Amino acid sequence: MTSRSNVDQLDGYLIRALCALMEERSVSRAARRMGQTQPAVSATLKRLRSILSDPLLVRNKLDMVPTERGLQLAAQARVALDAMGALVATPESFEAQRAALTFRVASPDYLAPSVLAEVARRIREEAPLCRLEVHPMGPDFDSERALVDDQLDVIVGNWPDPPELLHTLLLLEDQLVCLVRPGHDLAGCGELTLEQYLSASHVAPMRYSGLHRGVVETHLAKLHVARDARVSVPYFGLAPHVVARTDLVFTTARHFAEHFAMSLGLVILQTPPGFPTMRFYQLWHERAHQAPAHRWLRAVIAEVGRAHAPLAGTTGAGAP
Repeated sequence: MTSRSNVDQLDGYLIRALCALMEERSVSRAARRMGQTQPAVSATLKRLRSILSDPLLVRNKLDMVPTERGLQLAAQARVALDAMGALVATPESFEAQRAALTFRVASPDYLAPSVLAEVARRIREEAPLCRLEVHPMGPDFDSERALVDDQLDVIVGNWPDPPELLHTLLLLEDQLVCLVRPGHDLAGCGELTLEQYLSASHVAPMRYSGLHRGVVETHLAKLHVARDARVSVPYFGLAPHVVARTDLVFTTARHFAEHFAMSLGLVILQTPPGFPTMRFYQLWHERAHQAPAHRWLRAVIAEVGRAHAPLAGTTGAGAP
């Protein structure tokens, strides 16, 4: 049983440090996350070991792994940290001009740069003391876990079926179009036929989600056909630059295509009849649903999204 004197030694900093150490499983990474020096966090780990009478983290070759009790304590510490945050929170209002928060948004890079740039401009103008962190998404990214664990505030995604346990709001719905360079054999077509589309060579970004097939591949699979993807790139933003120097075709959302058509002088073509639209959602967890600061952030993102592409409908489990 934990003694009363040990309980009295715990404070918010130690609980936050315990959460960071258990989640990062590294003293140096926990130190970076907390904005502390590595020696300071190493000393904190030593203190936690003494108070909690457990090693918490033990070495395993090149890394560290939590003990069984360490994992149990980490779960309890997260609950305690959330409770402490609720005690000091002031949910009644959010004064953007005076707030000094860090907003954490995750987004794949197939949103046009102008969307995130406008979100950043709005935050700088309306909440000048706040910070914005834009996190990448990849095939190993567990979006739902990141929201639950308070590592992110909002995710922008375009899954055909967003996770049911998350709140969702349609951000924008956009046409799929094709980009080609001037002088390409298809540049004067205006609208492609399915035969022309399948006969062309394509550049295609790699899947950012290991669980969800892309919108184009999903549509073509229903038709029992496949495009000829000759070049695969890790980022959407690279594809237009490849198109500008090759005979390849790139399929993407219109707002994304228009940005690069203007900057690189590319030609936009209509996709074959029957191609689906691309839907982008905001997703967030129940823990942040009512928080005034989070509601303000989601409203800003929603307004920027509506300005970039008209919505064809609405969806979701709640207001921003």
